Amino acid sequence: MRDPAKIVFLDRETISPETVMRAPNFPHELTTHLSTAPDLAAERIRDADIVINNKVKLDRAAIEGAKHLKLIAIAATGYDAIDLAACKDNGVTVVNIRNYAKNTVPEHTFALLLALRRSIVPYRQSVMDGRWEEAAQFCYFDYPIADLSGATLGIIGDGALGKSVAKLGEAFGMKVLFSTYKGVEGMGPLYTPFDDVMRLSDVITLHCPLMPSTRNLISHREFALMARKPLLINTARGGLVDEEALADALDKGLISGAGFDVVTTEPPGAGHVMRRIADRPNVILTPHVAWASREAIQGLTDQLIDLVDAFWAGTPRNVVV
Repeated sequence: MRDPAKIVFLDRETISPETVMRAPNFPHELTTHLSTAPDLAAERIRDADIVINNKVKLDRAAIEGAKHLKLIAIAATGYDAIDLAACKDNGVTVVNIRNYAKNTVPEHTFALLLALRRSIVPYRQSVMDGRWEEAAQFCYFDYPIADLSGATLGIIGDGALGKSVAKLGEAFGMKVLFSTYKGVEGMGPLYTPFDDVMRLSDVITLHCPLMPSTRNLISHREFALMARKPLLINTARGGLVDEEALADALDKGLISGAGFDVVTTEPPGAGHVMRRIADRPNVILTPHVAWASREAIQGLTDQLIDLVDAFWAGTPRNVVV
């Protein structure tokens, strides 16, 4: 390995500017780009030993063109922007961030859930529009309000985030159901069949990765099963829910509302289906910030540099490839 190592950070702008990023503890030259257009990625990593990347797509051509490349450190958990097969073929190690969001994502999940369950956004807007002054009494009942206590919370995904969400749900007095993987049986008594979770839940929340087997995990068929007209919360990945089917389910009243922090195209264009439904009183769309508490981003950044240091010391951790 070269001394000093050449490190390139392709999209520093994906980490908040207030976050302190300490230097790796070995001799290095760091080149930082706030963002990197896809057509610039190959050139920018061509002479790098280590690439730090969050969302920039690195395909086989870019990876094979970087003859010194030894490590791609992903400043996130998801790694679908990286051609993993090309990394394996070319001896490039890929590492990712893990278990940094166990507080921030569950808290954002419940922020969406509570706001929707109690119609916080439309009630606030109605006050700003003068509705309270027009009311004939001290309050009014324009939008539905429901308690969490006694409601059934269906969780898709049994990792650290799903389990943290379950604890919060139990603290609110909710009945928690962990779903089996779709189409999989025999997972044991701690899991409820996927279709039953669709039928029985008052709230369904997603905390699973996006893979070929989970793309459009919830679509027209699943919405038709939702007998209790649940809220649907997605703070996991865009693509887990068929967004056109979601709009149709809202139109038909198959669900009572949706709280999404992720969409298939980020940022979504003006014609994107999620933009079209975002102004409904029972929909909340936030810009992929469930992960982004100050504490979580600092923890992510500290872990990121720890992973780079560990690899250079010959003890790689959180290895994807």
